[in-house]
Amino acid sequence: MKIMEFDRAPNPRRVRIFLFEKDIGIEYEQIDIAQFEHQKPGFTALNPLQRVPVLVLDDGSAISESLAICRYFEELQPAPALLGAGAMGKARTEMWQRRVELHLFFPVTQTFRHLHPAMKEREIPQVAAWGELNRPRALDMLSLLDKELAERPYIAGEDFSIADITALVAVDFMKPAKIERPDNLPNLDRWYDEVSARPSARA
Repeated sequence: MKIMEFDRAPNPRRVRIFLFEKDIGIEYEQIDIAQFEHQKPGFTALNPLQRVPVLVLDDGSAISESLAICRYFEELQPAPALLGAGAMGKARTEMWQRRVELHLFFPVTQTFRHLHPAMKEREIPQVAAWGELNRPRALDMLSLLDKELAERPYIAGEDFSIADITALVAVDFMKPAKIERPDNLPNLDRWYDEVSARPSARA
């Protein structure tokens, strides 16, 4: 069993943090996106969308999409319950994971992909107007999260979850996307300081 990834990309980092929190060790194989290794036939056979990460099981079957990989390991090792516990806990975690992914993580990545010069040969076509449009969307979501985090320690409730992992990766990816984090969000700042201090944040 191994995970094929590019360790500088945000999606693989979500999986690494998730597995660190669960204390699951696994082999990693690097796919150099800068050298277009994700477009080679062998990798394309595993994931026709040519995206990392991909979990390759011992029988050769492959699972792609970060959350699908996390779900696989959550089923194998339920504790700690990073995808929520109980009917309400799972629903709330899924709700906030989805919100963070669509309204923070996605806008940040789109800003990066459509505005960063390094993506010119990979995001074809780059649409600068689309990149600029997503910048304020990410900032709006940060403001919403700041209000929500006044009521609870973590994004989905009392416990650290996949929603926090996705948000942490998104906030950190704002730096290469050249989106400046506002300095008037004290609840978000408190949350960020806490989650970024977890050992898993350096996975």
